[in-house]
Amino acid sequence: MALQIIATGVNITTGAASANSAIPLSSAGVVPRFVRITASVSACVRIGTGVQTAVATDAVVQPGEALTIATLGCNNIAAIQQSAAGVVQVSPVEDI
Repeated sequence: MALQIIATGVNITTGAASANSAIPLSSAGVVPRFVRITASVSACVRIGTGVQTAVATDAVVQPGEALTIATLGCNNIAAIQQSAAGVVQVSPVEDI
């Protein structure tokens, strides 16, 4: 089954310091059960409740690949570059 992405996501600009954002809401106006994460360059991401700080040992997202992860009630996501600045894009997956 294909993922349904209807609501707009967020872009997180990565750098040497961690950047934090709220997880984007689904079209129903709630935190989705899953998010799809892509990156323009290799980056590390972390989700959690409240402000998060990503570190080099968190989940890695590579360019050309996507992570689809469960939010498990978390409402924030953080990202940090691995070796070069870039953009991490987070899209809410509609609950099916």
